[in-house]
Amino acid sequence: MGSEDVKQSLKLFIVLSRAYRAVNEHVNKLIQTYGLNPTEFAVLELLYHKGDQPLQQIGGKILLASGSITYVVDKLEQKDYLKRTACPNDRRVTYASITEKGKQFIEEIFPQHEQRIHELVSELSFEERETAIELLKKLGLSVGKY
Repeated sequence: MGSEDVKQSLKLFIVLSRAYRAVNEHVNKLIQTYGLNPTEFAVLELLYHKGDQPLQQIGGKILLASGSITYVVDKLEQKDYLKRTACPNDRRVTYASITEKGKQFIEEIFPQHEQRIHELVSELSFEERETAIELLKKLGLSVGKY
C-alpha cells in the first residue's frame, strides 16, 4: 500500500464527509420548517413507513441513543403525532404508534421533503446515483469486517 493510495483514501473520506454534511444541513433546515427537529422527523417517518415500533428498538433504527428516544417520543406525543401502546403479550414492551394526525402531517410534508432531497442530489445523473449507491453500499458493508 503506497503513500498515494493512503492519501487517496483520506481524500475519499474527507469528500464523503463534506458531501454528507452539505446535503444533511439542507435537509435539516427543511425539516425545521415543518416544526420538527431531525430526530422527531426520523421517528415519525419510521412509524409512518414501517408501522408500530417497540420504543426499545427505535434508537437503533434511526441511529439515536436510547436515552433520547423517550424525550423525542414525549415531544411527538404532546403534538398528538404518536401515541404509546402497551404490548398485550408483554407489559415490559411499549410500542410507539403514529396517530391519524401524524399520518396526515407526514402525508402533507413528505412529497415536498423527497422532492427537495431529489433536487439536492440531482447534480448527479440517474446512472451516477446508481453507481454511488452501489459503491457506498459496498464501502459500508466492508467496514463491518473491521
